[in-house]
This record gives sequence, structure tokens and C-alpha cells, in this order.
Amino acid sequence: MYRATRMSVDTSESSGESGTDSGTATPGRSTGTTGGGTGRADGSTGTADGSAGTSDGSAGRTGRSGWRRWAMDTRPLRRPAYRRLWSSTAVTAVGSQLTAVAVPKQIYDITGSSAWVGYASLAGLLPLVVFALWGGAIADSMDRRRLLLVTNTGIAVTSLLFWAQAVTGLDSVLVLMVLLALQQAFFGLNSPARSASVARLVPADELPAANALGATVMQTGSVAGPMLAGALIPLVGLPELYLIDALALCVTVWAVLRLPALPPLTGAASRRAGLREVVAGFRYIALHKVLLLSFLADIIAMVLGMPRALFPQLAAETYASYGEGFALGLLFAAIPVGAVVGGLTSGTFSRARRHGLMVIVSVAAWGAAIAGSGLSGSLWLAVAFLAVAGAADMVSMVFRGAILLSAATDEMRGRLQGVFTVVVVGGPRVADVLHGTAGSAFGAPAAVAVGGLLVIVAVLVLAFVTPALRRYTI
Repeated sequence: MYRATRMSVDTSESSGESGTDSGTATPGRSTGTTGGGTGRADGSTGTADGSAGTSDGSAGRTGRSGWRRWAMDTRPLRRPAYRRLWSSTAVTAVGSQLTAVAVPKQIYDITGSSAWVGYASLAGLLPLVVFALWGGAIADSMDRRRLLLVTNTGIAVTSLLFWAQAVTGLDSVLVLMVLLALQQAFFGLNSPARSASVARLVPADELPAANALGATVMQTGSVAGPMLAGALIPLVGLPELYLIDALALCVTVWAVLRLPALPPLTGAASRRAGLREVVAGFRYIALHKVLLLSFLADIIAMVLGMPRALFPQLAAETYASYGEGFALGLLFAAIPVGAVVGGLTSGTFSRARRHGLMVIVSVAAWGAAIAGSGLSGSLWLAVAFLAVAGAADMVSMVFRGAILLSAATDEMRGRLQGVFTVVVVGGPRVADVLHGTAGSAFGAPAAVAVGGLLVIVAVLVLAFVTPALRRYTI
């Protein structure tokens, strides 16, 4: 809610890491970069450059038996630099959630008002949106490694400032909101560069696996982080949560230092990252159907089908007999837990080549599971359906991310990831408004069920009216 988990990706093995052993990523090498043959975004296919991604990709699709067929595809972890940074991501995924718990807890302790907690969330939204869009343009015009260093350092310094204000007992909501806005601005600049770097750092056929690895870590952090925060606050105090997050960010900065340089593959370094470049990103999406459709699929799933705003009402009314607090905790935990299980079993789907069809099927499955949870009279059945929805969302996330990286040229990936960040952040907030209004008018179970059914109808209409997405293959 307050800061998306930080995730970074890494590079290839031994002396061939992302191009050369001198640290410069070059197109057309055994790095998976799509600079030489960037893939097509016309809705028919999405191949990366012919030489990239073949080193172990074919082997990764064969020779797996027994439990290995469904277990998480860990091929990207064979690349030492990727493995180092992925490990650090596991640490910071938890650390960021400590701050995500500490900020609202501190604001509530100061004000005694949940309304102020909500206002703080909005204070971080606008900087995130603005700087994610601008950060995408910057990521396409400079060395992404350098941008990651600057922004990760900025987030770490902000966490130290959070700690300083807490340990000195400043007790100022205004200071907290300013720091939150600053932190979200840094994250908005960081996220597009981080995500856009993936296609430069792993072979094209490993993109789904790399996305699954990163997303699983993020979802695990969203479950384990708050639980750890609840356990640590009575033991070490709230200020120390900020300090632990800052120390975890130091690990991320160290990991980014170990990355090779990631300069633009074209002459984009001389281009200014202004409004014109941001608009060019939107124009690029509009002109490439498969990219536009992947965004629309996510908007359909989140705006029509994300029921989190109704969880308090469901816990208080529909499942009150189970205990309101107990029911609320289960409802909020179900989707992330399902996503983690989906990630751990991602070997069942991460090698699929029909990425567009996988997005359609997973979004429809999300809608069906959400509808099932709304129709459930039992809390445990509702939680089971929500967990299935979380697993389906993991599949959708993996392949939407892979499409964005494989179907776009490298010079546009930063801007597309900036738009992606805005969609991911904005969709659930729009859903909160729609579902909250519908729940008040028609009851929470009906609102959840109808929302899920609308997801199914909308994504199937999208798939059949515009075939570019369902035909997209890598």
C-alpha cells in the first residue's frame, strides 16, 4: 500500500555477463538482449534475437520429470549475478514491508484516526504516478544501472530519515507524508529502469521464469513482512523497522554495483527525457496492439475484479461468526498466499510459448475464482477461491511482464514499464472505489461475485474481438 516491494534482476553467467566481461551489455550476444532483434509487437509473434536465449533454453524445456515438471523454473538462478541480486531482493522484499507497516502504524499512533492513514496513502500516489512515467523516459535515455544506483540510494536515505524522525519522537504527520511522497517518487523513478533491464539481463526464453522468480519473492515479502513487523514492534520498537529496511536497501545498492553497465543500445543517450518522450511512450502502446491489449487485460482484472475494499464488510457481516478479526486476516492473506504457491509451482506454465493466450486464460481464471469467493457462504471456501485467484494473478503477471519485455524495442522499454507501474498502482485503487460503492448498494457478496463474472465476460470479448493478444507467441 505504501511502497511496492523493490525487485531487481541480474545478468548472465561467467565472463559473458550481459555482453562482455568488461561490463557493457551489447546486443546480439548470449545475453538475451533483444537489441539486435527486438521482437515484433504486431500481435503475431514476439521473437527475440536469434542467438539470444538459446544457450540453455532448449535444454530447459526438455529433460524434466516428476516434481521438476511443476516446480519453479530456476534457470535464471544459474547466472551468478542474477542469483546474487535475486537473493538480495528476497531480503529487501521483506524490509520494504516493514516500512509499509511502520508508516500507517506511526500515523495512527499520532492521530488515532484511520482517515489520516488513508490520506497518507494518497500522498504517496501522485508522486509515484508522475515519477514512474517520467522515470520510464529517463530509463530509456541513460545507463539504467546508474539510474538504479541513484534511486536505490535515494530510497535508502529516505528510510534513514524515517528512522531519524521516529527515534527523535518528532511525531509530525506532515513530515511523515512528505517523506512518504519522496520515497514514492524515488520508487517511481526506480521501477521502470529495474523492470526494463530484465530483457537485457536474461535470455528471451527465460523471461517468464525470471518474472516468476521476482514476483514470488515480492508476494512472499507481502506475507512474511507484515507478520515479522507485528512480531518485532513489541521487541525492538517501531523506529527500528525503518532502520532494518534501510540496512536491507544497502544490500540492494551493493547488488546493483555488481551489475554491468546498461547504456541505451541506440543513440538515445543524447535525447532529453521530457514530456515529449513520455507521450511517445503512450503513442507506441497505441500503435502496437499486443502491448495495448496486455494493459487492457490487467485493467479488466484489477478494476472489475479486485475485491479488497469489501474485505472489512465481508468480515463484519458475511463471516462475522468466524470472528471479525480472524476473517479479515484470512481474506487479506489469501490472494498473496495463492500467488506465492503459484510462483513456487511456476514450472507448470513458465515455459509456455503462447504468452498472449496464457494472459487471457489466467485473467478469466482470476475472474472465475473471484466470482466463486463472492458466492461462497463459507469463509474457508471463500479463502480457497481467493488463493486460486492469487495463483491465476501470478500467471497473468508473469506473462504480461514477458510480453512487455519481448514485444518492445529496448529504447521504449523504460517508458512502457513506467506506464505498467501506473496501471498496477492505479487499477486496484479504482477498484476500491467501484467495489466499495457497489458493496454499500447491493451487499458485499453480490458485488464480489458480479465483479468476477464481469471480468470473465470482458476478457473473453477482448480476446475474440481483437485476436492479436491470443495469437501472440514467443
